[in-house]
Amino acid sequence: MKAPESPPHDCPLCPRLAAFRQANRQKYPDWFNGPVPSFGPLDARLLIAGLAPGLQGANRTGRPFTGDWAGDLLYATLLKHGLARGAYRERADDGFTLVNCRIANAVRCVPPQNKPEPLEIRTCRQFLMSEMKVLPRIKAILALGKIAHDSVCDALKIRKATHPFRHGALYENVGEARMFTLVSSYHCSRYNTNTGVLTTQMFEDVVEVAKKAAGIGQ
Repeated sequence: MKAPESPPHDCPLCPRLAAFRQANRQKYPDWFNGPVPSFGPLDARLLIAGLAPGLQGANRTGRPFTGDWAGDLLYATLLKHGLARGAYRERADDGFTLVNCRIANAVRCVPPQNKPEPLEIRTCRQFLMSEMKVLPRIKAILALGKIAHDSVCDALKIRKATHPFRHGALYENVGEARMFTLVSSYHCSRYNTNTGVLTTQMFEDVVEVAKKAAGIGQ
């Protein structure tokens, strides 16, 4: 099965991100410090779209959501719903695997202050689009946060005004050449959980909605 397009480890497309990446390589030479590849099987039915690697999370470990609080909540929830197996140890070599779902970030390189610029989001969208085009069994997309939601909408060429971001939003039959169901959630960040914007139960519920939309376990 053909793999989606992925940026090279020294991707030059976004100068600001490339410079930040190089600075981190000098400061943290043992870290991954590169565009973080997607994680999960190529025959997945559910695609989870994140924002970007965290500086001390995926940028350090080389696997999406691995090594930070967001990953603790995400992977515990995926395990609970049968979408993962193994023991999550916050390391890329922990043997943890995903089942019928795949994770791809809207922006592949860590941005300063965790805030990618609009041009960087647009530039990196080609890799998110490749996931949607190439992976044959994807039926549903779970977008984590507004930036990921908006980038998915742009990738699918659907109007954000008629498909606004909100937690638990579900939009069926969206896309052009292929139809998907888009489900959106508040990002599972420490800030959102600490402030009560997102609770564990809220997140578990929206993952269950996305799982059903992808036809998993039915």
